[in-house]
Amino acid sequence: MSDKGRLYLIPSPLGENDPAEVIPAPVLERLRDLKVFVVEEVRTARRYLSRAGLKGRIEGLEFHVLNEHTDEAEVEAMATLFDGGQDVGLITEAGLPAVADPGAALVALCHRHGIRVVPFVGPSSLMLALMASGLNGQSFAFLGYLPAKTDERRNAIRDMEKQSAARHQTQIFIETPYRNDAMLEDLLRICAPGTRLSIAADITLPEETIRTRTVAQWRKEPLTIGKRPCVFMILA
Repeated sequence: MSDKGRLYLIPSPLGENDPAEVIPAPVLERLRDLKVFVVEEVRTARRYLSRAGLKGRIEGLEFHVLNEHTDEAEVEAMATLFDGGQDVGLITEAGLPAVADPGAALVALCHRHGIRVVPFVGPSSLMLALMASGLNGQSFAFLGYLPAKTDERRNAIRDMEKQSAARHQTQIFIETPYRNDAMLEDLLRICAPGTRLSIAADITLPEETIRTRTVAQWRKEPLTIGKRPCVFMILA
């Protein structure tokens, strides 16, 4: 029998809504039993855990940071967290851990060391957006963030649209919120009029906006997204 604990992949809300609205009760119950957490940002994680039922117990918890600045040696050292059967929870800033998230490095570590990984159900902005888009859910690709530089981003959009047309494949991507409107402007300038574009912002929140239209239709009725968490999808 292994003397190592398990890694629990703990989903978190996509915004400031009550965790009970989007996280299943059994997940919250297991969350409350954990004492060691690997998180992307301690302050955000503490706030989430407090709202999830651990208010008054936060000071007794152990936090370890894993973000884009964590190097390989620091990740490798986290293998000792599971010694003696200690279970660990992995929490990302929003949504599912290890999906477009630095936490994937810890999951890979656990597989290398024979540590059991247990994924829990919770909100995924990518899957929720795809579900609600009306685009092809049989064949799709997630491309993460497109390049930040304008010329590179526009070239990436052209390539992405070609791939979508060739494979009849939904292309899913995200952007840093303060560049949302620049991304939309480029999409409407570059993509063909008949290409379908879906925009899903503030998913699961009261201000949720999910709309799918052709590029030609969007050009007639453009949308200002602003600095809202947003998922973009196209199908050529």
